Amino acid sequence: VQLQASGGGLVQAGDSLRLSCVASGRIFSINVMGWYRQAPGKQRESVATIISGGSTNYADSVKGRFTISRDIAKNTVYLQMNSLKPEDTAVYYCKHSQFGRHYWGQGTQVTVSS
Repeated sequence: VQLQASGGGLVQAGDSLRLSCVASGRIFSINVMGWYRQAPGKQRESVATIISGGSTNYADSVKGRFTISRDIAKNTVYLQMNSLKPEDTAVYYCKHSQFGRHYWGQGTQVTVSS
């Protein structure tokens, strides 16, 4: 499975961005996709996940501001990020998990200026 993430950029506090991640390869119908982020000097953390049935989970720090969604037909997961804050600055990675195996995308930089 290969993942291609896109959509990062430099924005100001309060702005919005939408990240996309396209999965290709041998994709099974039962899987979990998610977004993680890693800020300089910090460990990678989960931001939001969505399972194939549609259930979602969010980090407390992004609840009410970020929305994860997916287009199963396109094997694509999105992360709509609203009301961005400087503390959201990080490299964002998408992850695809199926049958106990995990695959990571290349990461996309999100920088939020104050």
